[in-house]
Amino acid sequence: MSVLIVYLPATPPGLATEYRYAQSRDGQTLLTYGGATASTLPPTGVGHDVVAVVPVRALSWHRIELPRGTLNSGAARLRTVLEGLLEERLLDEAQTLHFALAPQATAGKPVWVAVCDKAWLKACLGPLEAAGRPVSRIVPEFAPLLSDDNTPPHTAFDTPLYALGEPGEAWLVQAHTSGVSVLPLLPVVAARFIAQTDAPTTVLAEPAVMALASRLFPDRVRLQQAPERWVQTLQSPWDLAQFDLANSNHQRFLKRLNDARLELLHAPRWRAARWALPVLIAANLIGLNTWAWKEKTALTQRRADIQAVLTQTFPQVKVVVDAPVQMAREVALLRQNAGATARQDLENLLTAVGSGLSPNESFPLIRLDYADGELRLAGAGITDSKLQDLKTRLEPQGYALRMDGENLQVNIAPSTPTTGVTP
Repeated sequence: MSVLIVYLPATPPGLATEYRYAQSRDGQTLLTYGGATASTLPPTGVGHDVVAVVPVRALSWHRIELPRGTLNSGAARLRTVLEGLLEERLLDEAQTLHFALAPQATAGKPVWVAVCDKAWLKACLGPLEAAGRPVSRIVPEFAPLLSDDNTPPHTAFDTPLYALGEPGEAWLVQAHTSGVSVLPLLPVVAARFIAQTDAPTTVLAEPAVMALASRLFPDRVRLQQAPERWVQTLQSPWDLAQFDLANSNHQRFLKRLNDARLELLHAPRWRAARWALPVLIAANLIGLNTWAWKEKTALTQRRADIQAVLTQTFPQVKVVVDAPVQMAREVALLRQNAGATARQDLENLLTAVGSGLSPNESFPLIRLDYADGELRLAGAGITDSKLQDLKTRLEPQGYALRMDGENLQVNIAPSTPTTGVTP
């Protein structure tokens, strides 16, 4: 994703204040850089990220140990704890400062906290937001090196030095696990580094202080543009947008999602996907319609086969309305003309109940009702065990039994054909 890196000014900006910026196409290499007011910064467009870099001299670093359970107590409670722990170390009132915890901070272990002026930070971010270039991430220009328990700490003399600023106000900066050192670029400071370093110390100098750094560190200086260093800060795990800046950061995240949607709809590199999506949808619609047509054809053919069986078996049926019902009616007429009984008739239901009783077992019958193929028997002594015995013997034969109050209801199970003729 393309990135617009904005270096925040040291003082609250005005309408004519220029922001120094750099652009990177992949977040790893420098593309262009320059300076412009907030409204004339390069347009971000879709698929672009805006990252703000906080100058090294705008931040102070403090190492504290958070009480256990603090990180899960909510942002307001965590902010109060930080104010209490840092109150004696700060020169300004804690309420006027912005705090940011190190990434992957763990309670009960030492953790770095970045501190800067809250009003200044919001004043720098406000014009960018108003100009349609909301910052999605805030990173420090330099931050203490983070190490785990398996990584030996860096000393103050085995990491690169950075020479920054102007000839009249030059600074020597170094980041290590013990913090961030910011010292004036003076001969005495340079001599101290040279005297306490066994191996040659690499010094990365900006063009304005290249000559001064070369005199103080002979044969150790390499030129590095400030925008090149800003691109390197993108690899930092830090994000200072925390606490009261977290909500606006969430809104910027939503904007990035919307930008991604717009990019999918309009970006040239997604043109093939935009062409393929309608084709895929059309292919699925055609496939579904074809499948539905085949299923409908098969269902129509099955209905025609059933109607053919009815008209061939019973030629007297001229008009087919509901083939299964008409066939059942014709079979019933045949059975009636032949004097045969059906399984759902009273005699067969009584016979089935009698066959379900054990030898020498009686059924105390009080009342008998029969209607529409259902037999209702009212009697005393129809216990749960006797009902279960009857079900065990009769349900495999296709009969359904259930109790309705004190009445035993017996009929043919719905899935069992009832049109057969009893021999």
